[in-house]
Amino acid sequence: MDVERKGGRSFVRARAALVAGPLGLLLAVGGCGASGDSMDSGAKAADGKAAPREGFADGDGGAAASAAPEEQAAGKKAAPNPGGTHVIRTATLSVEVKSVPKAAAAARGVAESAGGLVASENTERLDDTYETSHLVLRVPQERFQEVLRELAGSGKLLSRTSNAKDVTDQVVDVESRIATQRASVARVRELMDQAEKISDVVALEGELSSRQSDLESLLAQQASLKDRTSLATITLDLAPPDAPGEAGSKDEDPGFLDALGGGWDAFVTMLRWIAVAFGAAFPFLLTAALVVVVWRVLRKRKAARRAAPAVTAAPAGKDGASAS
Repeated sequence: MDVERKGGRSFVRARAALVAGPLGLLLAVGGCGASGDSMDSGAKAADGKAAPREGFADGDGGAAASAAPEEQAAGKKAAPNPGGTHVIRTATLSVEVKSVPKAAAAARGVAESAGGLVASENTERLDDTYETSHLVLRVPQERFQEVLRELAGSGKLLSRTSNAKDVTDQVVDVESRIATQRASVARVRELMDQAEKISDVVALEGELSSRQSDLESLLAQQASLKDRTSLATITLDLAPPDAPGEAGSKDEDPGFLDALGGGWDAFVTMLRWIAVAFGAAFPFLLTAALVVVVWRVLRKRKAARRAAPAVTAAPAGKDGASAS
């Protein structure tokens, strides 16, 4: 009985051991899988944490990169231009004055006292009493408005126009192109110093000549811009009151007497031109008349010579007939 009980217990233990073995193996495998999953999940979590961090860093870098051009553009806009603003200023004035010579002399004095000059002057006398003057003045930019006020106040202002053109971008562009062209010329000269073949030297000389010509053209543009931006141009027209040109412009519409006078002037002008044309053609007409007269005289003489033998031959025939 005891033996059977012991055998049964041993059988139960053996069976439990057999069941526990595979179960332990399954638990071990499951534990390894769980640990592997936990490790994978931890790695993924770590990667996930690292990824957002990396993406955040990239986002900051991209934002910084995208913000850099904007900051540079803002810096360019905010930074003042070293050369300042370059403006070409021009103005035209028409002033009525009592004495044109005195007003012209005063205008020259105003321009010269402001540090400018008289670029050109043209005075025209309309008749023994009236004359007009046309002056082109160049004055510094900072004295432009002051000179305009003085010139406009020298008499009765008839018209005034003023214009300002900003050429800052053009000035900066020309300066940049000049710097680039100078560097290009310097590079070609260095290549010429290193060249050993005559063909290379000839080709480089042609290239240097072309680039030097372009550089001189740019320098001329720069000088022209500098002259027009440093000195403003004022065109001044001076005229006396009641000048003939102005009086004619103020007349009313022409009437019958004006039309009659115009027609008579046209008729007289036509007769004058006919007389001029006849005087110009008279030598040719006289020569043609002389040629016609000479031709008729020669023709009559020739006809007379032909008629003379016939007349003399007729009487001889009559005598012969009577003699027979």
